[in-house]
Amino acid sequence: MKRGISLLAMVPLKSVLVISRDIILMGVIDKMLHQTCHLLFFRDFKLALDFIYNTPPDFLILDLADNDTSDIRILNDLKSDPMFGQIPVIALFSEDFDIPSWEHLLADDYLRRAGVESELGKRVELGFFRAERIVEFNPLTRLPGNITITKQIQNRIDRGDIFAVGHADIDFFKPFNDKYGFSRGDEVLKMVGRLILNVVKEQQPQGSFVGHVGGDDFILIMEVDAVEEASRRITAYFDKLIVTFYDTVDRERGQIASLDREGKERIFPIMTLSIGISHNKYRNFAHYSEISQIAGEMKHCSKSVSGSCFRMDRRRK
Repeated sequence: MKRGISLLAMVPLKSVLVISRDIILMGVIDKMLHQTCHLLFFRDFKLALDFIYNTPPDFLILDLADNDTSDIRILNDLKSDPMFGQIPVIALFSEDFDIPSWEHLLADDYLRRAGVESELGKRVELGFFRAERIVEFNPLTRLPGNITITKQIQNRIDRGDIFAVGHADIDFFKPFNDKYGFSRGDEVLKMVGRLILNVVKEQQPQGSFVGHVGGDDFILIMEVDAVEEASRRITAYFDKLIVTFYDTVDRERGQIASLDREGKERIFPIMTLSIGISHNKYRNFAHYSEISQIAGEMKHCSKSVSGSCFRMDRRRK
């Protein structure tokens, strides 16, 4: 009997992270999906978290046959995080597993173990298409985009949360992009997205958010008391990493020759990172645009200073 051609085979392979302690089950999943997906296997959810935070997969298959409450807790924390809640999750259960209330198990779909061989491929395929219809994110960095950023800020304002918004912007990115090309420029953007995400999540694992506005602009949302240290670390790491994207000659010179916005050749320094920070600790905002505008103003203040830096709004009125 010939197998039907899956629609997944018509698009680039997407990453599916499988967490299971059952070697036989992992073998079955590998046999079923290896031609249509890039599979990654972990035996322990906790060990998989570092990988998920650094390289978010496109899909997650979690084997809960052992009824491990710690795995359910980790899953719920992951799905409650706006950064990773977009990852579709299928939970696999044993035949006699008593499925708890979905309010307490934040999976997107489930299968009994007996149905894996006949149904898993179709469920994964459907999950991909469902995620593409619902989720809004930047295709390059895989970070949430403008719509999600706006919702994140407005929802926090509506709830009365006290929080800070950081607006990060890469200085002299366009000349670099013009000289080295879009491919290397994209690598810089992906690096900056991962850097901001890693630092923010390490500094504040719960309740923080990172988004990609587009181009070389990023947004981070954190607790007011945590945002300055995070910004300090982000700018310091950026300065260490960014030089590796330049050719040796340009790196040693500390500058490049490229075209300005008028098309004239000029000398530009190595890229830097500017972060502007606003918060509502001392002032009330009714609309996301108000706090975002102040973050933008502080970003421009940062840009007036040579080198990577951040500036935080300290006004109380």
